[in-house]
Amino acid sequence: MASIGWVLLLLLAVLPALATSGSDDDGNFTLRCHPDQAATLLQLKKSFLFFRYPNALQSWQDGTDCCLWEGVRCSNSSGHVTALELGGCGFYSQGLDPAIFKLTSLQQLDLSMNNFGPYNLPTNGFERLTSLTHLNLSYSVFRGQIPTGIGKLANLISLDLSTTTDDSAVYGYDANALDVISLPRLEEPNFEILVANLSSLRELYLEDEVDMSSSRDWCHALAKSLPHLRVLSLRECRLGGPICPSLSTLHSLNVINLQDNFNMPAAPFPEFFMDFLNLSVLQLGWTNIQGWFPRRTFKSKTLRVLDLSWNHNLSGHMPNFSNASSLETMMLDGTNFSFGKTGSFSNFKSLQTLSIDVNLAFMEHQSSPGIHMSLRHLELTLTDSTKDLGLILSSIGDLQNLASLELSGWNFSWTSFSSVAKLKNLKSLSIIDCYFTKPSLSAIGNLTNLDSLEIFAYDFLWPIPSAIGNLRSLKSLEFVNPYGFLGPIPSAIGNLRSLKSLEINAHGLLGPVPSSIGNLSSLIRLEISASEFSGPMPAAICNLSNLETLEIHSSGFSGPIPYAVGLLKKLTSLRLRECSFSGSIPNSVFNLTHLIELDLSFNLLSGEIPTYVFTIPTLQHLDIRFNQLSGSVQDFDATSSHLVSVDLSTNNLTGNIPKSFFQLRSLAYLDIGWNNLFGSVDLSSFWSFNQLQGQIPMPSRPVTILDYSNNSFSSVLPNFTLYLGQEFRISKNKISGHIPESVCDSTIRVLDLSFNNFSGQIPSCLIEDGYMSVLSLRENRFEGMLPTNIKDNCFLHTLDLNNNKIEGQLPRTLTKCLQLEFLDIGNNNMVGIFPSYLGVLSRLRVLVMRSNRFYGSMSGALHNGDKSGEYFSSLQILDVASNNFFGNLSPDWFEGLKSMMTELNSTGIQDTVTIYYKSIYRTFNKILTTLTVIDLSNNSFDGTIPRSVGRLISLHVLNMSGNAFTSDIPQEFGGMTQLESLDLSQNQLFGDIPEALTNLTFLGILNLSNNQLVGTIPRSGQFATFENSSFKGNLGLCGPPLSSPCGISPAPPSTAHADDSSHVDVVLFLFSGLGFGVGFAAAILMRWGRIGKWFVKSARALRT
Repeated sequence: MASIGWVLLLLLAVLPALATSGSDDDGNFTLRCHPDQAATLLQLKKSFLFFRYPNALQSWQDGTDCCLWEGVRCSNSSGHVTALELGGCGFYSQGLDPAIFKLTSLQQLDLSMNNFGPYNLPTNGFERLTSLTHLNLSYSVFRGQIPTGIGKLANLISLDLSTTTDDSAVYGYDANALDVISLPRLEEPNFEILVANLSSLRELYLEDEVDMSSSRDWCHALAKSLPHLRVLSLRECRLGGPICPSLSTLHSLNVINLQDNFNMPAAPFPEFFMDFLNLSVLQLGWTNIQGWFPRRTFKSKTLRVLDLSWNHNLSGHMPNFSNASSLETMMLDGTNFSFGKTGSFSNFKSLQTLSIDVNLAFMEHQSSPGIHMSLRHLELTLTDSTKDLGLILSSIGDLQNLASLELSGWNFSWTSFSSVAKLKNLKSLSIIDCYFTKPSLSAIGNLTNLDSLEIFAYDFLWPIPSAIGNLRSLKSLEFVNPYGFLGPIPSAIGNLRSLKSLEINAHGLLGPVPSSIGNLSSLIRLEISASEFSGPMPAAICNLSNLETLEIHSSGFSGPIPYAVGLLKKLTSLRLRECSFSGSIPNSVFNLTHLIELDLSFNLLSGEIPTYVFTIPTLQHLDIRFNQLSGSVQDFDATSSHLVSVDLSTNNLTGNIPKSFFQLRSLAYLDIGWNNLFGSVDLSSFWSFNQLQGQIPMPSRPVTILDYSNNSFSSVLPNFTLYLGQEFRISKNKISGHIPESVCDSTIRVLDLSFNNFSGQIPSCLIEDGYMSVLSLRENRFEGMLPTNIKDNCFLHTLDLNNNKIEGQLPRTLTKCLQLEFLDIGNNNMVGIFPSYLGVLSRLRVLVMRSNRFYGSMSGALHNGDKSGEYFSSLQILDVASNNFFGNLSPDWFEGLKSMMTELNSTGIQDTVTIYYKSIYRTFNKILTTLTVIDLSNNSFDGTIPRSVGRLISLHVLNMSGNAFTSDIPQEFGGMTQLESLDLSQNQLFGDIPEALTNLTFLGILNLSNNQLVGTIPRSGQFATFENSSFKGNLGLCGPPLSSPCGISPAPPSTAHADDSSHVDVVLFLFSGLGFGVGFAAAILMRWGRIGKWFVKSARALRT
């Protein structure tokens, strides 16, 4: 007892001292946070711009305890910062500030759902965060390579690097401004290296466009390195290899999400997944699974989600479950499942979400009382319209607990919509790809509890029903119809005062827009597009004071932009593009102090650009290209601007380039091309087609995109590679010299040096290392041989070496470039046999080898390429003209050209293309990219022209001239109905001209001259338009347009033929990089004639 008393006395003596040491003079407790870490956090905060949520992180104040700050957690024992959770704060930053790596005590780091783009993650620094267990950088608009340091965080338990391409609102660029080179990439480290040291990892999320196309062994790497993995989510990652059996060793997996990897190799369902006892989520939709689904039973008793949808070649009976009552979500639409036993759905006691084909639902309706009453979300896809859909809709009408319904592919000309209208509790209704031949939607007004309605309908040539005004609970409304609704928007839409989002995208809608739209006081987002409205923008829109996003595009609105638009003080995004707005940019726009994006492109705006648009404090993205703006661009206060992207191209701007652009700290994208600007330049990011000359200026720091094309620059700094970002273009200048070897140390992905005077050898790293996506060295003086040691992880999409002095053979290791789409080695000094091994490249669309010294037979070459039966299956342009090929062409040779045997989608276009046509350059805003060409001219092929050529029904140009073919013209050529140019001249063809050729209604150029053809020239169809030159040199031919009448014996044929065939060249123009997907356009060089007029007329039509 005495000892206890002494202890109490000791405590009483010590407590005052403790109290004194733990408080300041005012009696407050001292700071627990370490001052150096507080300073680091404040430095980090300075790098954030809070446009959307200006009050975020207000607790982060100097002199306060950082452990009490928003999103910060500290260790109770040490006071060190252990967690930084800033997910969803909505801030913008010019990349991740390396100061964060000073917080080496961090265990959890969450920066998700913010905007760090378009910048790469820091190359170095992550390896310092050795205590990190949870890292979440998802959906934060990072681009480029995933840092190697992340793979060294051995204590990681959860890693989320998911991203998305649906961020045009974040960027402010065109929706097509991203392609594969700008996505987060798994390259050095590749996936295998990234996960090699992460043995503690339990959760891995690499969703939505993290590019893993080169990671063929991703599956083996997971099994080898991550034995404790529980959550695997690789959705839409372009997986480069199949699901392998070694994944069966990961018994702890309970979530597997591999959906939307539709490029995976076709394979059967991985049966070992059915043995995973802890499996709760299995999502394999769109993964190219095929064959018969196993009849085994899923062993897991806790399976909640099963998604096998849109694997079109997957068949079998309904899956079996050891505990069907645990299933909450099942998605089987887009498959060929059928019932193995009756009443299957009645076992799913907990089923809440069901997505199936109507055929399956029909069988269930026939065999059991109906879908269980627990169902809350139902998606029904129609693939067989022969069923009595009324029965299905009737059973749907009984599902009174149903909250969400999606009907896809239905034809409501045969089926009444009234049964759907019985679902009084329905909250969400989507009608997608459906057909209406009568006004069937009036009953929709009965669904008064709807808060979301989406109608994407074909052939609904009826007015939007006024009954829509009854849906007063509606919060989201979307009308999309590519063929058009008729009539005006009903004024009853003004009754929807709870509406927050309204999108109307439909041709056929006529004005005026009802003034009642101004009653939608809760509206936050409004989009009106692809309509036929005319006149001024409705003034009522400017009454919608809660609007944050206003988008009007591809509509007929004209006149000035209303001054009252400045009253929409909450706007963060204003897009008034592709209309006919005229006049000046209203000064009231400066009142929009929350504006992040301003897009007024493709209008008729005139006058000078007001200086204030560059200094709107929150503005990040400004796009006013393709207008009629004039005058000089004035300098502005760059220190108050946070602009990230600026596009002023294609206007009438004059004067000096303002120095303010060079002082913008956030700038990553600048296009002032196609104007009349001039002057000296200190810094640039992206301009072309101006009047710049002299030495190319380089930025003070690496910039994502540098474009100096179409100018008069004569030299470039020797160390220019130090300033390269991801894309560098200096085509069509006057630059000479060598490419420095230092280019191998850059992060360049797109390099375009075409149409200059560069010489010397091509640095081997540009091709061998495989990191380049686009390499265009066309029209220079490069020499030497191509490198041969190309790495396995080759990302090359485009290789254009046309018209240089390259020698040697084409490297066989190009087959490692699985993404290769465009290969042009024409007009060089290369040798070797036909590269049949390239046939394994399933994406190769363009192969140009003309004017080299290739030799040998091409017969059977396709069959030497790949034993799988797929040879050049995507090829659209094949040009081997002017080489030394010889021998017969096997009929089987053309059987592999699958893409030429089907009708191609003629809606594919590329914007702004320059075509060399009739000896001058013509510029078109839009041109078709589906041209298909075969040019075998000026070789020594002989024998019979294969009749299988006639199966290439999408072929536009066929040139087999200047060979030694000895046969008749195949009748099958009459089936190539897309053919525009046919040249068979300078051969030894005999027989009559097939009457079937008159079926070729698009044929504009025909050259059959200098053969041994006989008989009467057909005169129907296009043949009536062809001139004498198409047929001369065939002494056996008679009739118009030749002067030889029929019935008179011809003179003996001459032994010598003049080479006067109409020459047809294919000039390929490549468009690829950050602003485009990899694609090509092609123009035909030929004499002016019917085909020339048709081509220009079609191209001009596409401009509008």
